[in-house]
Amino acid sequence: MDTKETSGPTPRFENYNANAGCPVEGALEQIAGKWKGLIIYHLMENTLRFNELSRRVGPVTQRSLTKQLRELEADGIVHRKVHAVVPPRVDYSLTEKGSALRDVITGLRAWGLVNGR
Repeated sequence: MDTKETSGPTPRFENYNANAGCPVEGALEQIAGKWKGLIIYHLMENTLRFNELSRRVGPVTQRSLTKQLRELEADGIVHRKVHAVVPPRVDYSLTEKGSALRDVITGLRAWGLVNGR
């Protein structure tokens, strides 16, 4: 992507087409949500059941966690596997697309350690 310096520190992107949409905005739209980052972070290492994931994420309601998981599943980031057993068992894992976020989430974690609250 060609960039041209302007008077400030932010580069001006000559080839950016506002009508096509911003790829950064598109990416953030898929992972934005109070719990989505943590869900992805905890699924980076292991496949987890709902209750395990809930404990790791923290003070999230069942409704909120379910909603965020469904959105991540709809966006192809999380895979939901239902096992035909009694009681029902559901496992959550990252898809290939979700696994591709590993460097992004790891980078956000590193940035947060230095610049977080």
